[in-house]
Amino acid sequence: MSRVVAGEEVQEVRGGRMRIPRSRGAASGLLVVVLGLWGALVPFVGPAFDFAYNPDVGSAWSAARGWLEVLPGAVAVVGGFLLLTSRNRATAMLGGWLSVVAGAWFVIGRVMATTLTIGEIGGPVAETDTKAAWLELTYFYGLGALIVFLGAMGLGRLSVRSVRDVGYAQRMATADRVEHVDAREHPTTVLPASRPTPAGETYPEGTNLPRRGWRDRLTGRGPKDTLVDR
Repeated sequence: MSRVVAGEEVQEVRGGRMRIPRSRGAASGLLVVVLGLWGALVPFVGPAFDFAYNPDVGSAWSAARGWLEVLPGAVAVVGGFLLLTSRNRATAMLGGWLSVVAGAWFVIGRVMATTLTIGEIGGPVAETDTKAAWLELTYFYGLGALIVFLGAMGLGRLSVRSVRDVGYAQRMATADRVEHVDAREHPTTVLPASRPTPAGETYPEGTNLPRRGWRDRLTGRGPKDTLVDR
């Protein structure tokens, strides 16, 4: 399949399977980034609003908080960022899997804490069972389940190569080919304003001048002479 570009027939190429629009995982990625930031920062901000775990520690750093909250939160932010910004299917899927792993760790981390000897996170600071349940959900179980869901949804969208993905990949591949052909057959050099040429001449900003070949370099001809010849 071919088409005419700038008076020349250009062969249209098929796009690769790895190219995807950036919007493919943007919504899931953005939400995962927000939730990851929440999970990593709420242990240190929450105590100021009476919304915290382990009142003995307050907002101070602890190894348990690092392993069970900050680490999965940071991994979720990285995974969500890859989902949000990547135009490559493999990189975006890596972000999706990082999000799933981070969310799963929010859910099972407290259960594994004793076995892995990484410390105890303590209990929720709550006077009622309702508030204690909210703390459990927003700090660990509900937060992790939501991140897993969003990461899995992003992976599901990325695993399917839609018609839109095919069209996007073909447009990008064709644009790259046209740019490559144009740069190969019409090489130009743009000189900045008032920059002297090798022949001592100056040209206004934005002037397109042909590159000097090896014959011009040997004979001492400058861009101006080449323009006159052409």
